[in-house]
Amino acid sequence: MNSFLHPRAGAPSASARGRRRWWLLVAYFLAAVSAAKPASLTENFSTNPLARGWQVFGDTNLFSWNATNQNLAVTWDSSQTNSYYYLPLGTILGRADNFSFSFDLRLTDIAIGVNPAKTNAFELVVGLINLTNAVSTNLWRGAGMSTAHGGCNTCEFDYFPDSGYGATISPTILSSNNQFATSFAFPLTLDPGALFHIAMSFTAANKTLHTVMTRNGQPFGPISDTILGSTFSDFRFGQFAVCSYSDIGADGSLLAHGTVANLVITLPPPPVQNLACGYTNKLWGAQFLSSTNWLYTLQSTTNFTAWNSVTGATNGNGTNLFLADTNAPTGGAFYRVRADRP
Repeated sequence: MNSFLHPRAGAPSASARGRRRWWLLVAYFLAAVSAAKPASLTENFSTNPLARGWQVFGDTNLFSWNATNQNLAVTWDSSQTNSYYYLPLGTILGRADNFSFSFDLRLTDIAIGVNPAKTNAFELVVGLINLTNAVSTNLWRGAGMSTAHGGCNTCEFDYFPDSGYGATISPTILSSNNQFATSFAFPLTLDPGALFHIAMSFTAANKTLHTVMTRNGQPFGPISDTILGSTFSDFRFGQFAVCSYSDIGADGSLLAHGTVANLVITLPPPPVQNLACGYTNKLWGAQFLSSTNWLYTLQSTTNFTAWNSVTGATNGNGTNLFLADTNAPTGGAFYRVRADRP
């Protein structure tokens, strides 16, 4: 390792600078691989999703990959615990981001009031979640928006079958502190056997969640926009999930079977772009195009068993940012940039 470093304090010699810069470019390559994410995630379920990053929380029997039909077979059963078939996004979405997702949904059957003690409607849900909140033991999504038991940090396609008031589609966003924004379109029934395509897009500039649907390729709806109010706070989404929520605390219940297929998720650019490492003003560091609403920390390691922060968290400014190691180890180091949502 010492052969990559100049043996004295101060600026390295020309040859040592070349060797050490090469080593830092290796570090840049590693950092770029870990930071770069595609602007679009697609899933056609042609191969087993669990082998490509999908995960299951809760009752695994509610989800099954169908290799023949290339879709995800789902049971939404409110008598079971909160359960999710989810895909990490590789980033964190907030209110300042533009994003969208679309998918196909086909129901085989759907019934509410399957629990005689809970005869009202209960929601069928697909959308974005924050896994930390979603797996909380006190999350009673069906209990409404109460601070103690309501959901938070979700962007959902919600469908409520008819319980006497008309079947309802409700695109919904829940903030980090449980603020609730939704719209209601009814009567709109998701009849079993029909193929529905749902496309939802959030535009940060006007804080609007726009939903478009088709039924067997024909327009279905329209679906009212969900608009965040002026006092609506922020949110944090990190996963896309097919959600089967428990009816604990609710007055309704649900049992449905169907499939989800042809998923497309469009994400904002990664928070670290055009990353380059080098020696500037007698300091080793990293320069990159940063994003606002992110915090950046330069980290180093000498053995890849532990990463140490060598700078404090720095706010992104939407332009080039340079983070320097003011106390670089004499034995050399590899560097990476960590990006976090505040």
